[in-house]
Amino acid sequence: MATNTLQSLHHHSTTRRVDSRATAPTFPTTLFLQPNNPSISISSNSISSTPFPSSSATSVSETATTRTFETLETHLSNQDFRQADEETRRLIIELTGEAAIKRGYVFFSEVQFISDNDLKIIDALWKQHSKNKFGYSVQKKIWRKCSKDFTKFFIKVGWMKKLDTEVVQYNYRAFPNEFTWEISEDSNSPPEGHLPLTNALRGTQLLTCIFNHPAFESGEESDDESDEFGGNGAGVFTKPLSNTTGFKTDYSF
Repeated sequence: MATNTLQSLHHHSTTRRVDSRATAPTFPTTLFLQPNNPSISISSNSISSTPFPSSSATSVSETATTRTFETLETHLSNQDFRQADEETRRLIIELTGEAAIKRGYVFFSEVQFISDNDLKIIDALWKQHSKNKFGYSVQKKIWRKCSKDFTKFFIKVGWMKKLDTEVVQYNYRAFPNEFTWEISEDSNSPPEGHLPLTNALRGTQLLTCIFNHPAFESGEESDDESDEFGGNGAGVFTKPLSNTTGFKTDYSF
């Protein structure tokens, strides 16, 4: 039963009490992320890290109850990854706090207000029902192996597709039809880390803040963060990927 699974995941959660007067910060509209009308762009200046409060800092929202995650658990247990992705997006907004709920989208610097336990439960559910193929922690490992280069990461997890051109070029997949929503045993199965999706209006700040959230601190960095894209000179690309792919920087998915 979904409830039993969630109660097990929630067993060690610590409820955080909050100041009812606390509100999320506001930022210029160029920094917000809008899940219902997503697009993503790559910019060397867009990747930034937002410091997170210490464990003693006050959170905007209390740790969610087990019931909060029942819908996500149901979709994932039914292998309905399309609906699970939508529910995950809704949860990120809800768990961020009242300000995000009212506006309907999340500022990247509000990710810090989501409790460690809540993000860990979301991640654990995705991993459990995908045999460790999907989840934020899975994506973070791939991102690190790509030397934290988001263009390489997007290609690796299948969020971009290679175009049939003489020059190596990539384009963002069209949402939702060009993404893969079913795990299969053949070559049509999505790559590791394909889900959940994270959409950005003005860059990769939201995904950066999720990956850097204390919930996903591994405790130690990998000694080898290179893969077939390069890093140690053994990959396909001999130049920085941004100079060889030839894609535009403002497609939607």
